Amino acid sequence: MTTPPHAPLTVLIADDQPLVRRGLALIFHADPGVTVVGEAGDGQEAVELARKLRPDVVLMDIRMPRLDGVGATAALAAELPECRVLALSTFDMDEYVVGALRAGAAGFLPKDVSPEELVAAVHTVNAGEAAVAPRLLTRLISAYVTTSTSAPPPPRVRPDLTSRETDVWTLIAKGYDNTEIATALRISPSTVKNHVTAVFAKLGVRDRAQAVIAAYESALIKPGN
Repeated sequence: MTTPPHAPLTVLIADDQPLVRRGLALIFHADPGVTVVGEAGDGQEAVELARKLRPDVVLMDIRMPRLDGVGATAALAAELPECRVLALSTFDMDEYVVGALRAGAAGFLPKDVSPEELVAAVHTVNAGEAAVAPRLLTRLISAYVTTSTSAPPPPRVRPDLTSRETDVWTLIAKGYDNTEIATALRISPSTVKNHVTAVFAKLGVRDRAQAVIAAYESALIKPGN
């Protein structure tokens, strides 16, 4: 008995430039595991199409007319949490990227990534992981989060986290992956995974990207640490 093939991953492309949308669609046409189900020219249209098409992943340009990528991401995170958003920007260091990650984007890529990296990132966010290079993420956060947050930060150590969970959270914020955390803390990768799950639940975040933002906003770590 043969195993039935998996249904292809579905993608909605949102970008205000038709040539960019077409170029992105052509990249995915080369991958039989991905199907582009729609294209949107602004954030409002992206939200409307996502409601109808229910794509697995939305490729979301950050800067678009009518409703930008941050607003569209926030709307999708609230209404269609199962739909993963991968934010795209022309600029590596774009303050809107942090806004998109805060709003619920599962990852961020600059538009000059290779086609292979883009396809891999779409599969990564569809699997529930964050598709942001850890050190790029920490650079973005340190550049923008502390300057855009006017409210006074809460205490450095959250009382609802254990000391070990706080250690894991700190290392996540410094860009460590699970294997590096396990080595640094001398614990098993499976134990790290359990701690990461607990940290996410207690912080009320969906992934590593939001956990890093929360670490800076709570003053657990500071830029340059």
